[in-house]
Amino acid sequence: MHTLPPAASHGLRRTISRRDALRYATALAGVGAAAVACGMPTATAAPPRLIDFAARQIPAQAIRAAGYSGVINYVSTSRPGASFGAKPITRSYAESLANAGLVIVSNYQYGKPGASAPSDFTRGYAGGVADARTAWQLHTAAGGGQSAPIFFTIDEDINRDTWNRVALQWFRGINSVLGVQRTGVYGGINVCQWAAADGVIGSSSTAGRRWAWQTRAWSGNQVDPAAVLYQRIVSTASNPGPLVGGLAVDVNDVLAPDCGQWNLHGGSGPNANQL
Repeated sequence: MHTLPPAASHGLRRTISRRDALRYATALAGVGAAAVACGMPTATAAPPRLIDFAARQIPAQAIRAAGYSGVINYVSTSRPGASFGAKPITRSYAESLANAGLVIVSNYQYGKPGASAPSDFTRGYAGGVADARTAWQLHTAAGGGQSAPIFFTIDEDINRDTWNRVALQWFRGINSVLGVQRTGVYGGINVCQWAAADGVIGSSSTAGRRWAWQTRAWSGNQVDPAAVLYQRIVSTASNPGPLVGGLAVDVNDVLAPDCGQWNLHGGSGPNANQL
C-alpha cells in the first residue's frame, strides 16, 4: 500500500534561474528543447512535443525515433468493458521510457461521456477523494515523482454553472488528498482558467505557469498563457493523429520548461544533464 502525500499548501509560485531553465529544457530531450528555455516556442524552433495514448504501450524507441520528447500517460485503470493496454502506466514501461531518455507526465481519466462509466468530475467531492487516492497509488507504483502533479481530466465542454456546482467540488476532493500543488487539470481553455482562478491547481516552477494541460477542443483557437501543455492534435476515428509505433496518437506542445515531468520532481527519468 502506498503512503499518501501530506496535503500540500497552496504555496507561492516558484521561479527559476536562467541556469535552471536551461537545465530543465535539456531534461525534456528531443527537437526544439531550447525553445522552451524561456517557456514558449519561437519562430525558428518548434517546442518539444509529448504524445498521449491509451490503446497499448508504444515502445520507447519508436517514440524517440518519431522525434517526440516523452509521454503523458495514465495513472488510472480501464473502464468496465474496456481494456486499454496503456492504462495504467507500469513501472517497467516507465523505466523503458526513462532509459530511452524520454520524460513522463501523469494524468488521470477513468470515466468519459457516453462510456460505461460517467465523467469523473460528476462524482463530486467524495469522487475526487477516491480518484486522487487511486491516482496517487498508481503514480507512485510506477515511479512517479513525489512532488509531480497529476492532471485530472474534464473531457467535455462544460459551462460555468456546472463547473461551480459539480466539477469544482470534485477538484476540492482531489486537493484534500494531494494538496493543491500536486493537482493539475486537463480541459478546454475555460476549464483551465476557472481551475486556476478558483485555486484548485498548483503552479509550475516556470514563472506564470500553472498545472493546466489545455486541449484545443472547446478552446476557440485560443491558448491559455498560463498553460504548461497544449494538446494540438486530438486523434479521432474520423481524423486520426500521426502514427507512432503503428498507433494513432494525440500530440501536445510543451509550453514551459517545467510541465510536471517526473524527472524534475523526484521520479523516474533521465538526469537533467544526461541528454
